[in-house]
This record gives sequence, structure tokens and C-alpha cells, in this order.
Amino acid sequence: MCQFSIPFSGDAESLIKRAKQEIEKVGGNLMGDGTQGSFEGKTPIGSIEGSYRVEGQQISFNITDKPFLLSCSRIEKELSAVMQ
Repeated sequence: MCQFSIPFSGDAESLIKRAKQEIEKVGGNLMGDGTQGSFEGKTPIGSIEGSYRVEGQQISFNITDKPFLLSCSRIEKELSAVMQ
């Protein structure tokens, strides 16, 4: 459905740990480590599911399920905020 990459700085393990905490705060779940994993979360209009893979200083996302009314660019924006 959606694929995009987000650059980051610092350690991948720390980034994923922080992202996991943020995703869990809003009722989602992130399973994985500093190399790859999957995640799921809920929005007011439906669920989101996907996977990620870390490549150097970029994290690539593959969104496999999302609400029809939720754009890929909005998901990318929200994940970018979590990755900062």
C-alpha cells in the first residue's frame, strides 16, 4: 500500500526503543529490533499495520494495511515525528 524511508541520526536500537514506547502510548504494538520488525496501531478511523527495515541511517517502512481515508503522506508525517 505505502512504502517510504525516513532518515535518522544516532543509534538504531535506541530509535526503535523510543518508537516502541511512543507507539505503545497510543495503544499500538511494535515487535522487532534495530534491524527489522513489524508494528500495528489504531487510529480514530481504523487500524494500521506494517513492517520496517533499518538500512544504514534510514528506516524503510512498508504499510500493508491502513484505513482508506488515511493517506500515505499522513502516515509518513506521523512516523517521521516519532523518529525524531
